[in-house]
Amino acid sequence: DRVLFQNLDLTVAAGSRIALLGKNGTGKTTLIRTLLGEEEVTSGTITRADNITVSYLEQTRHSLDPEKTLLQNLCGNTEYVIAVAVIVSAIVWWRTKEWWFAVVPLLAISLQATVFVLAATVVGRSRPNVERLDPTPPTSSYPSGHVGASTALYVSFALMATRIGNVVVRRVVIVLCILAPLLVSYARIYRGAHHPSDVAWGIVNGLVCALLAWN
Repeated sequence: DRVLFQNLDLTVAAGSRIALLGKNGTGKTTLIRTLLGEEEVTSGTITRADNITVSYLEQTRHSLDPEKTLLQNLCGNTEYVIAVAVIVSAIVWWRTKEWWFAVVPLLAISLQATVFVLAATVVGRSRPNVERLDPTPPTSSYPSGHVGASTALYVSFALMATRIGNVVVRRVVIVLCILAPLLVSYARIYRGAHHPSDVAWGIVNGLVCALLAWN
């Protein structure tokens, strides 16, 4: 064992913002964890104010919960998006007998996939240099395919839902369809798969493709 800190007298006032700079292995993380109460001191005392809330930027992302956004992440998977689009299109075609209306989701995700492949090939952006909660394919990070696909799918569902006669049901379906790609977007960033700009352009890609398919 070696001594990391000795004769340390530190006061952190409410509202303070502190950055620790130093070489690797000098004890920066240990000091933070000690202040948070995650590590015990071998000597001395630490006094914390009542009802204190500490926010900090973790270096290793170890505290992230891999189960927290798993469902939202899966909702943007290619297999899921294609399966849901096919099932919903088949049901709509059966109910309405209007194939041109029923194929809107399939057309939207097809357009999105085409734009995604072209953009990923041209840009070729690497994924964020952070610990990821899922294995990611060796494809470009830009734009987010999960976000683009889910946006194209659910926005096309929202547009189709404008034909629902019941006002309450129509509004509920539209709101849920708008929330779905936003949850997928949050999940992709949380799980370390994309930069925020990858997600933003994924939303734009999916939105534009859904509107083109609808029109």
